[in-house]
Amino acid sequence: MDHIYDLAIIGGGVNGCGIARDAAGRGYSVYLCEMNDLASGTSSWSSKLIHGGLRYLEFYEFRLVREALIEREVLWGIAPHIIAPQRFVLPHHDGLRPAWLLRLGLFLYDHLGGRRRLPPARTLNLRRDIAGKPLKPGFKTGFSYSDCTVDDARLVVLNAQDAVARGATIATQTKAIRAERGDGVWQLEVEDATQARHTVKTRIVVNAGGPWVQDILTARVGVEATAHVRLVQGSHIVVPRLYDNNYAYTFQHADGRVIFVIPYQRDFTLIGTTDRDYEGDPAAVRATQEEIDYLCAAASEYLATPVLPSDVVWSYSGVRPLYDDHASEARTATRDYMFELDAPEGLPVLSVFGGKITTYRKLAEHALDKLSPYLRSAGKPWTADTPLPGGDFPMGEVDMLVQRLLREYPFLSQRHANRLAHAYGTQAERVLGRAASFADLGRDFGHTLTEREVRYLMAHEFARTAEDVVWRRSKLGLWLSREEIAALEAWMAAQSNLGAPAH
Repeated sequence: MDHIYDLAIIGGGVNGCGIARDAAGRGYSVYLCEMNDLASGTSSWSSKLIHGGLRYLEFYEFRLVREALIEREVLWGIAPHIIAPQRFVLPHHDGLRPAWLLRLGLFLYDHLGGRRRLPPARTLNLRRDIAGKPLKPGFKTGFSYSDCTVDDARLVVLNAQDAVARGATIATQTKAIRAERGDGVWQLEVEDATQARHTVKTRIVVNAGGPWVQDILTARVGVEATAHVRLVQGSHIVVPRLYDNNYAYTFQHADGRVIFVIPYQRDFTLIGTTDRDYEGDPAAVRATQEEIDYLCAAASEYLATPVLPSDVVWSYSGVRPLYDDHASEARTATRDYMFELDAPEGLPVLSVFGGKITTYRKLAEHALDKLSPYLRSAGKPWTADTPLPGGDFPMGEVDMLVQRLLREYPFLSQRHANRLAHAYGTQAERVLGRAASFADLGRDFGHTLTEREVRYLMAHEFARTAEDVVWRRSKLGLWLSREEIAALEAWMAAQSNLGAPAH
């Protein structure tokens, strides 16, 4: 008799992998297919923030902001290796939002979400405080507040890794071709990287296709969507580090938008994002020269040293699949999420519209609540206080983990130990194994990336290509040369990993 899954999930972004982890932990059998690599769509092209969304208060998104504010510290608690507190500075700009409005917004930001560990907002004299040093001298007053940064792609992968540890099947490089109801179950036809097709039987289909959610529902599942997706392009640029302090900055722009300027990967500064409606294939999205010029000009309006397009060492762009609430501008479209459930014959397909990185865990809980009438038992929520892989240590103590690695593996450089601790947490020792010297880690691909680590990523974190390794499992692509990346690609291809079975 063929195996019948409780849930089959289409889409390996943060929402799909979050639902897979939560469901598997409740004892449900889970299958997830992703047509490319995990987090290869929207989930790896974010601003790398776990934040409440200060500017969403202007649009009265109080429910979303409150949920996101609560989630900041919940997620920090379960993933303290890849999530860290970040202090932001919001300079007051004459002629834009008045100071009283900024103070009111920050008061709500501090009190709406039950902040416990993160420090509160305060007013700064930018002429005296170190936070004012990178800014033009005309900025006198500013406000500092707290949010968190995150390695977004690793957040997705860790959810998938934990889902597998709890019994889920994760099939990357596997595309959902069609889903049909028949014989009392869903028949989900999928195609893997070798173009072989097979059928997965499941009681429930979850459509977490991100930018493709509407297309999947109508073209592949055969259900006419009543909700619609609004595709909004968000682009970012990365430049060499712009200033010495560790503050991030929130800059207002005359068009009503705000951009973030954030310390990134120690040697760089991340600037973003843009908001513009997008038409076309989401896989083809690229940061345009117009967007790059816009981000440079918006940052240069505040910074004493201008940011030039020639400074950009990397740019990236993603398409956010927002729920279409018919807002007049992309920047005002809701960032909240909603579900569309179609369940004739008691065989539901649940489609996920919208959402943001910060609220993925609550979205997963709400998705399973929505599906509870169709599940064989009512499993209880459990993800709020269960660490993600590598996150089983106290918040704020990642530096102690770095020191432990340096003691146990004295051949590591400070930079190498720091990178491993922030990527893998307590799993770093699993990556390093019993190595007694750097040579024991095998081939050196450059900039602390070794054969031992790449083998770990291929065996346990679904990596199949050099791009998976240097841009999603890490950001070492910022340092590695094209030749080094090509050598890594050739080595990985030689391992014949493409034909490996699903995790």
